[in-house]
Amino acid sequence: MTFDAIVIGSGMSGGIAAKELCERGLKTLVIERGRKLEHGTSYTDWMQPWDLPDANLIPEEELARDYAVQKDCYAVNQATKQYWVKDSEHPYSVAEGSKFSWIRGYHLGGRSIMWGRQTYRLSPMDFEANAKDGHGVDWPIRYDDLAPWYDHVEKFIGVSGSKEGLPQLPDGQFLPVLGLNDAEKQFAAKVEAAFPGRRVIPGRCAHLTEPQPHHLELGRGQCQVRSLCERGCTYGAYHSSLSSSLPAAQRTGNLTIVTDAIAHSIIHDPKTGKATGVRVIDSHTGKGQTYEAKVIFACASTLGTAQLLLNSKSEAFQRGLANSSDQVGRNLMDHLYGLAVAGMFANGPDTYYRGRRPNGMYIPRYRNLGEQGEYLRGYGYQGGVSRMGWASGGRAGSGVGAELKANIRKPGPWMVFMSGFGEMLPNPDNRATLRTDKADKFGIPELHIDCRHGENEHKLAAAIIADGKAMVEAAGGTVMMVRDQLGPPGLGIHEMGTARMGRDPKTSVLNGWNQAHDVPNLFVTDGAAMTSSACQNPSLTYMALSARAANHAADLLKEGAL
Repeated sequence: MTFDAIVIGSGMSGGIAAKELCERGLKTLVIERGRKLEHGTSYTDWMQPWDLPDANLIPEEELARDYAVQKDCYAVNQATKQYWVKDSEHPYSVAEGSKFSWIRGYHLGGRSIMWGRQTYRLSPMDFEANAKDGHGVDWPIRYDDLAPWYDHVEKFIGVSGSKEGLPQLPDGQFLPVLGLNDAEKQFAAKVEAAFPGRRVIPGRCAHLTEPQPHHLELGRGQCQVRSLCERGCTYGAYHSSLSSSLPAAQRTGNLTIVTDAIAHSIIHDPKTGKATGVRVIDSHTGKGQTYEAKVIFACASTLGTAQLLLNSKSEAFQRGLANSSDQVGRNLMDHLYGLAVAGMFANGPDTYYRGRRPNGMYIPRYRNLGEQGEYLRGYGYQGGVSRMGWASGGRAGSGVGAELKANIRKPGPWMVFMSGFGEMLPNPDNRATLRTDKADKFGIPELHIDCRHGENEHKLAAAIIADGKAMVEAAGGTVMMVRDQLGPPGLGIHEMGTARMGRDPKTSVLNGWNQAHDVPNLFVTDGAAMTSSACQNPSLTYMALSARAANHAADLLKEGAL
């Protein structure tokens, strides 16, 4: 079967790529290796606590057997385990002395169903960092190239946020903000007074606080502040491929979706120098099929795309498709994760709040801006201040009779939790390769990952903890918990960088339009394309790159250049 375009992967970037290509009139095929999910009916957000077996916990034996890696993700439980792969069925290997937590979901919509929904732009300095300090290669684009596409995506998906005027965190096209609670406002005032270069702002999240007409046309509704988001949202109140981008693509009449189709390799024609199609394997029958197209978008996730390109060998590309630079699989990055500080406030405001706001506060990067650090780049914090329940406030079981009743009506103290996200430098030795001695049941070589934190990352980790403690104390709190063990790469679920953009075909895989230097009708717009990681959540950038590249590809096709 022949299409104008094929998009491999249906997650965050694949959904947007498909939407843009379809809206430009291209007959587009989306290939998804996982099973089909239906928006709404496949979700578990309807389940009440009494509907969940084992108090929503997965038995330890099952976790150890099937979810040895996935279990380390905060969002894995009985209600959500349908979304996460069984590690027992999808193995990979890591180099001796290293660890990498590959957190995955194989189904229509991918990890856009379970993402944390924090939605931030990269800043001008993020696109210039590599050129300035010499790590990695220079981005082939700058902030101004992507800014109109950030606008475009934000308007489509819906992002709640506040205008702050911060150069390190550009403002966007925001819906009304899910704002700070009283204790967070108090925390912000004290931190900003003690550290004038720091800001504590509401998180920016992809939730519809005030749906616009185009959201309603897609059947999306207002956020109900239930904070059950990782189960899927029947209201469509947060952006996902299932609730948002794929329905937009479908209404054009130009979209075809194939699920349970594992992309084996991309076919290359040495005569034309172009990719001609994609070989897939039916995950149920094991039978192969080939789909052809004029343009191909690889959006299979950072490691999925690397595996696909490396496996697409030919006489012309013996190291893998589009890999004349030997950069495919290299420069694997993830944000520093697992570093946290928690504290208690004895003198918090005597107020409470209603609802379970699926958002919190954000402290944008401030190091190596106004405040210098003995390391490169920087970090930000995500977290919040919440009021504990009576059972956690030291009054559980206190008193008898009327005294007991009065005590259990009172909330506990305010607690702050802050988790740091730091930038990881690009390093060509952090890489994914294919094993020559082991393949899955479909004959696809198993992925082997060697990724380690370097000296700069460990310096950042120490600073994240030190600054977190200092801010809790400056705000009048008492530090109650410190988690200073840096999590392994991958656990931040922001992996990126295995097919980086760059100016020179000798040192990069993609040009400034996410177009492969070696194969002009092949585009990569997922996290693999990232040239550096910054410290902000990257999904918005993936989507903006995808929208920009898809429209460029459509222009090239219209001009006959592809």
